[in-house]
Amino acid sequence: MNLNELTIFEARKGLDAGHFSSVELTTACLRRIEERNPLLNAFVTITADLSMDEAKKADQQIARGEQTALTGIPFSVKDAICVEGVRSTGSATILDNYISPYEATVISNIRKQGAVLVGKTNCDAFGHGASNENSMYGAVKNPYDLTKVSGGSSGGSAVSVADHQCLFSIGEDTGGSIRQPASFCGIVGLRPSYGRNSRYGIMPMASSLDTVGPLAKSVEDVATLMNVMAGMDEKDGTTVSDVVPNYEKELKSLKVKKLKVGIPSEYFEIECLDEEVRATIEIKIKELEEMGATIVPVSLPHTKYAIPVYYIVVPSEDSSNLGRLDGIRYGVQAEHENLYDAYAKSRAQGFPEEVKRRIMIGTYALSSGYYDAYYRKAQKVRTLICQDFDRVFETVDVLITPTSPFPAFDLGAKKDDVLAMYLADVFAVPASLAGVPALSVNAGFTKSGLPIGVQVIGKRMGEAMVLAVGSLL
Repeated sequence: MNLNELTIFEARKGLDAGHFSSVELTTACLRRIEERNPLLNAFVTITADLSMDEAKKADQQIARGEQTALTGIPFSVKDAICVEGVRSTGSATILDNYISPYEATVISNIRKQGAVLVGKTNCDAFGHGASNENSMYGAVKNPYDLTKVSGGSSGGSAVSVADHQCLFSIGEDTGGSIRQPASFCGIVGLRPSYGRNSRYGIMPMASSLDTVGPLAKSVEDVATLMNVMAGMDEKDGTTVSDVVPNYEKELKSLKVKKLKVGIPSEYFEIECLDEEVRATIEIKIKELEEMGATIVPVSLPHTKYAIPVYYIVVPSEDSSNLGRLDGIRYGVQAEHENLYDAYAKSRAQGFPEEVKRRIMIGTYALSSGYYDAYYRKAQKVRTLICQDFDRVFETVDVLITPTSPFPAFDLGAKKDDVLAMYLADVFAVPASLAGVPALSVNAGFTKSGLPIGVQVIGKRMGEAMVLAVGSLL
């Protein structure tokens, strides 16, 4: 096995035992990026010089016996997450020249441990998309089939891990942007509960839904990362004071025979559910039952409203958040003759079509005379969706669903069909609206060799249980 193919757990053992150095591990990852990025387009910015400097420092830290869980481990970061002193574009050309003067709290937590940054990954611009075709730096291709999408919006992060260009990545999930690409690329991706991880330093999309989470090669690695990432942050008033458990220890404490697993009927009745996906998820449910878990049919009746609610709430909050990107205060400014042109042309040239679409929809939904009809009503229905989850979790510990109704689809197949693209997140969006944790784990492969993801949804702040069930799967 090549060094870059290791998990965090395996690499930690090898580094601590002196079987190889962080410099050697990082070099293996950088070589893989150099070889594969022209083909897959997973990275917008590669930080090779910085990587080697950090790897050397990590080796010195290990030599002194001062290493922690992530010391010397190469990782990538979604380009919509700020890293101090590193180009952070959000995959939109309006920020093509933006070097962030500050850093996301979760990234600081990871880098303080001595992890090695290898680069910033491609994504749908500012997180707007489900296929990674809305990046202004080109689409990210699926490593299992170069004619297929990688999933979005954290497609570059998922591909960087699945293709062994790094050992883990940090992504952002608003409506499925970690879980869906994790499913399409056959890796593990966690959307934590809203408030569990700090959002400080994340380019905001929809502030009431945005979360930051890890993508990795194993559930154990995700648990390790959550131990480092989770917790209160005074820079983010939405983080909560709930005690952060030891996620690694919790993986081994699950008593399967006491586990109650809910199967929401609405997730298996939708017309666009692929039959191979259905069959694969049903096999996983049967495996849990054979391990001793109790399978409980449940209903989430307002699930069918999740997509319409999401595409009112998100554009509305988008239109507010993206107002700061104007080409005046920072970013790329278009050539102009007057102040109006400076704004209009900079945004016209610097935003892709999907970003413009959402700004326009959101501005309309928030406008005088329409706020009550759209945004307020959407928030009321969102409350009903939250109550569905609260009610179900009174009787079951977790829910099992497909992550996506279908495996990775062809590049370009849905790009011009906006509604079809929005429906790609139909199984991911409900958990996002409710603010509960959800994990995607690889469940198997289609006959053509494409990965299929199974989703585990848990109670609010119930990441430990979600990870433990994910480990079983």
